[in-house]
This record gives sequence, structure tokens and C-alpha cells, in this order.
Amino acid sequence: MSDDDRLTFKEMCAKFDVTPRTLRYYEYIELLEPEKEGRTRFYTSREVARMTLILRGRRFGFALEELRQWLMIYDEQGTDAQMQAWVELADRQLTALREQHAQLVDSINDLQRLRDGAATTLS
Repeated sequence: MSDDDRLTFKEMCAKFDVTPRTLRYYEYIELLEPEKEGRTRFYTSREVARMTLILRGRRFGFALEELRQWLMIYDEQGTDAQMQAWVELADRQLTALREQHAQLVDSINDLQRLRDGAATTLS
């Protein structure tokens, strides 16, 4: 990535629609490691890719620490090890999301019954 392709701190916040506080926190917990020139931070394609993965992982409900450890696997052991860890993380999260979904369905059904009972009483 050439200097022209790097993103500044402000550009990175805008690209991913995150607050400066969020971006600084992700750096603090070592999810991101921007290049630094003096006090200025620059984000390369590597950091953009990592941020994409981080936000996708958050959308799926993964904890930041899980994501940090998963990203470290790539640096330490390579793609195959990272993909194996991803399958295990995804399987665990899919189980949790399915359980949450079942609980939501039950709650919706219970609320609908209560609502319908109240509506019938008013009729």
C-alpha cells in the first residue's frame, strides 16, 4: 500500500463509521496496529482488513478478546490455523445464537398470548 493508499485516523473512523474513542480502544487492546509518524497514525490495507473482520465479528456477537486472539493466530501460525480456529469459534457462536433465538421465539409467543388475552378482555 503506498502512502496515498493509507488512511488517516479520521478517514478510518469515517470509513467504518466508528468513533475516535472506539478506534483508539481497538488500538489500546492491540486489535489494530497503525503505522505512526510522529503523532499521526496511518492505517494500511492490513489494518483495514482487520477492522472489517473485527466489525463483522462484533456483529456476530464475538467478544473483543476472542477476536484479538483469533487475529493473533494468523500472525503466529498462519492461515490454516486461523481458519481452524474460526470454524471452532463460529460453531460455538452459532450454538449460542440458536439458543438466544429460541428464547426470543418463546418470549414473543408469550407476549403475544398475553397481549391477545388483554385485547379479548377489552372487546
